[in-house]
Amino acid sequence: MSRTRTALALGMAAAAALTVASATESSAAPSPLAGSTTVTPAGHAFKAALTGKATLKAGSVTVTCAVSVSTGSVPAAPGNHNAAGAVSSPITPPTYSSCTSSMPGVTPTVTTSGAWAVSMQNGSPVTATMTVPAGGLVVHTSGLATCTVTAAPGGAASVPGSWANGAPSSLTFSNASVPVTVTGGFGCPTSATSSTFNAVYLVSDTTDPAQQITVTP
Repeated sequence: MSRTRTALALGMAAAAALTVASATESSAAPSPLAGSTTVTPAGHAFKAALTGKATLKAGSVTVTCAVSVSTGSVPAAPGNHNAAGAVSSPITPPTYSSCTSSMPGVTPTVTTSGAWAVSMQNGSPVTATMTVPAGGLVVHTSGLATCTVTAAPGGAASVPGSWANGAPSSLTFSNASVPVTVTGGFGCPTSATSSTFNAVYLVSDTTDPAQQITVTP
């Protein structure tokens, strides 16, 4: 056999081997399926109230708020159970007040709007995802620096967190990344494209305060 034919045969054999190996690897590693999730009590209203302080850091600037509240409802049965994934609930846009800035002489104001939601996925640990709608959170500062920070500027953003059952249950966001755009003049972190969000909310059942909002399989 000529050298050309030998090289061609070897190349075809190698390509076939790579194709088989790639197909075998793909079929051997399917995507894991999400487990079942149930949020109870079905149909009950809840309130998520900040405990401690919430911080939103963009670049070198940190905005700290002492008060934040949101409300929502667990879906009515059977919508409070998902055999293969998370259970989602719409929530009111969280309010943020009593806010301060790490920049001296600067006062921040936080406004929220749009269709917010939170979803829970049972597991170890239970994970939670808060959905911020496009432009759904805006921080405006006044004083020595006038800046505008807009969260989720390009579309709805998912903010990862965790859930812990308890009395009351808690929803925690720890160094969660949120996409932002920053506009303004001197002192504004205009190069920042993401911010870091930290907050812990205590979630109470407002339909029946004697019960707890709980996530189980």
